[in-house]
Amino acid sequence: QVQLEETGGGLVQAGDSLTLSCIASEGTFNTFAMAWFRQAPGKERELVAAITWTDSTYYSDAVQGRFTVSTDKSKNTLYLQMNSLEPEDTAVYYCAAGGVVTTSPKFWGRGTQVTVSS
Repeated sequence: QVQLEETGGGLVQAGDSLTLSCIASEGTFNTFAMAWFRQAPGKERELVAAITWTDSTYYSDAVQGRFTVSTDKSKNTLYLQMNSLEPEDTAVYYCAAGGVVTTSPKFWGRGTQVTVSS
């Protein structure tokens, strides 16, 4: 069983930056691709970014050029660096792993709230 725990959410202003972290069970990054999803109030959960164990990355159109996904395998940690935040980025952000990670991940964290004020 893979354990995932997100940290780093908070309240920021438009234009600010924020970095989310996801601490995973040891060995996760050598086995599974990882991803960040988000769910805004009243909307479906959507894929934000993904990274494979070979560090290939994918970004949704909404965040391309503003967000960066990365890992530190020595710390079993997944990161999401978010720059130029917009009110539309307000959501609960989830870390995910395994399965078909971009569409049906097998493991989920509990999420961390990001609120961007205008």
